[in-house]
Amino acid sequence: MEIIQHKQIKQKIKRLSIEILERNSKATEIYLIGVNNRGFRFAELIKKEMDRYKLTKTYLVNVQVNTEDPVNEAVKLSIDAQKLHGQRLILVDDVANSGRTLFYATKPLLDILPKKLEAAVLVDRTHKKFPIHVDYVGLSLATTLKENIAVDLDDARTFSVTLD
Repeated sequence: MEIIQHKQIKQKIKRLSIEILERNSKATEIYLIGVNNRGFRFAELIKKEMDRYKLTKTYLVNVQVNTEDPVNEAVKLSIDAQKLHGQRLILVDDVANSGRTLFYATKPLLDILPKKLEAAVLVDRTHKKFPIHVDYVGLSLATTLKENIAVDLDDARTFSVTLD
């Protein structure tokens, strides 16, 4: 069942972009750190929208987390973590479920001191098992543990979020 349609997703991207810019109005630079592939794609869409306003310089970073074994496999950033020291960072993912992926995505950031670290997701579910707070949310959704959220942002003409 489709729960968010293409037009709504575009509106949520615009709203989230504006919220990020408003809450970081004094920032000259913001780093969007996309988690794995779908989080990175969502971060790209947010960056594109933020760039339209020309209020701050926005950078994209990718963080790769093995969601099956985040403890034993290294979490990898696409840039040296030291470049993020003293910067405003926004961790971006498509869905926050238990908070585990976002929690482990912060692992390479623990050796630096960012100016600010926030999180943004398209869909926030209510099953948190980790101490993760999402600052920017497209849609907050209460689901059962058996239900699955699927986000498709690949084709720029047919974004969708479905619940199975």
